[in-house]
Amino acid sequence: HAAAAQDAASTAAPMPDAAESSGPVTWELIQDAPEAARQAMSRRVDELLERRAADANVELAAIADDAEFLRRVFLDLTGAVPRVSQAREFLDDSSPDKRQRLIEHLLASPGHATHMANTWRNIMLPEGFAAEQITNVAGVQNWLRMQFVENLRYDRMVSDFLVATGGGDTGPALFYTAQELKPEKLASATARIFLGLQIECAQCHDHPFDRWKQADFWGYAAFFAQLRQPEMMNGQAVQLVDLERGDVTLPDTETVVPPRYPGTIDAVTDQRGSRRVQLAIWMASRDNPYLPRAAVNRVWAHLFGRGLVQPVDDLGEHNPPSHPQLFDELTHYFVDTGFDLRELMRMLTNTQAYQRTSAVADDPATAVELYAAMPVRPLTAEQLYDSLMRALLRQGASNAPAGFDNPLFDPRRQAFVARMQSRSRSALDYEAGVPQALMLMNGVEVAESVNSSNGLLAALEAPWFNDPQRMDTLFLATLSRRPNSDEQAMFLEHIQTAEANNATERTAALGDVLWALLNSAEFAMNH
Repeated sequence: HAAAAQDAASTAAPMPDAAESSGPVTWELIQDAPEAARQAMSRRVDELLERRAADANVELAAIADDAEFLRRVFLDLTGAVPRVSQAREFLDDSSPDKRQRLIEHLLASPGHATHMANTWRNIMLPEGFAAEQITNVAGVQNWLRMQFVENLRYDRMVSDFLVATGGGDTGPALFYTAQELKPEKLASATARIFLGLQIECAQCHDHPFDRWKQADFWGYAAFFAQLRQPEMMNGQAVQLVDLERGDVTLPDTETVVPPRYPGTIDAVTDQRGSRRVQLAIWMASRDNPYLPRAAVNRVWAHLFGRGLVQPVDDLGEHNPPSHPQLFDELTHYFVDTGFDLRELMRMLTNTQAYQRTSAVADDPATAVELYAAMPVRPLTAEQLYDSLMRALLRQGASNAPAGFDNPLFDPRRQAFVARMQSRSRSALDYEAGVPQALMLMNGVEVAESVNSSNGLLAALEAPWFNDPQRMDTLFLATLSRRPNSDEQAMFLEHIQTAEANNATERTAALGDVLWALLNSAEFAMNH
């Protein structure tokens, strides 16, 4: 697969006559992909997936209805469920191209940039780091958010990230301090995140299952050996400097290991710029076959629940992709469209594969594995909190300093995410079920809102609503769909019984319905 990856990355090099310059290399600006090429690639994705499913005698799931698609694409592209008005507008729209238009709207929205920044921050920083360095972590998120707002090339974003010096770009500089500026930690983290390689297994000995030797690991770590952090006064921003001295040695020896790019044999002899600059140039060059494949795999996993290579950060030769030809062609497309993450998401969300239902009666595990149906995934802690706040018409509190418009400064959000993390391995990978349900049942956010004089329930007391309309609104706010006939009849009976006993009991009955919807598996899952 390395040869295919090398070929796929063959056009990745920054061009000498590029239109824009930043950092150690010059860059071509992203150009919008032709609509015909995008549609052709979407069809090609479906063709390859359908062929594989047919070979396995697995039936393709039906296309999801509008409500299922609406909720899924909002969660995947913006990190929260749609507002009632957005859900109602989309569901009532009869235009044949409304899904395509919605995707375009969401990708251009501020919520998309914020969600992508949140997603990549969780990938880049160690678990629990936010609690210790909240202001600096917010700097990471703000820096990432601007990359997505401006839709910068992914290879440029990575290159700029690697050569961060602090001061005005404190966000990416914090990544280095989070890894304690240790070459071995930085090598392991950057290889996993940007190259999709688990080379840390070769830190102490040759990798038992992959090509990586101990000298490969330490040759890569050598790029970070000359990095230092000057002494700082209290309150100063994180700053980094690259010295002209500093080497790594093989463990328990005095053998100095010169810098060497992953997958190459010869040591780096070019001394132009710092070692980090040299690494950044290689990272964005045609000589690096790993960067585009790792990015494609992460985007695919973000949208489809699992990577074409799983785990997403283990693209070694010992771990081939489930759909090799599809992976190669997607990598070509990503490179040919200028390392444009937004375009990759646009093309993939317009496929029939992405828009299939998750409701499969027979052997759903196999259908999901072959992408013949969409998976059912638990919401991340951030998605759950942000969807709760949106559904309940509540705003999170913020103690952000001037210049920071950032959800990380919402103390309730921090506490909620921390509670979710305490029940799991990470904010992005936790087990749904009883702990999550109990948290919601006992959560102050829900309890206050169900008994609140403001928010969603208060809005439903407006005299122009009748009870069926109130029921519609509760379902649209939480599940992004309207109730079916059985649900409508059951919940309306509950409300009308309460009203018959006491005219003031309607709000309490509506609160019961809201409580039930928020504690349903349907609300807690992306399906």
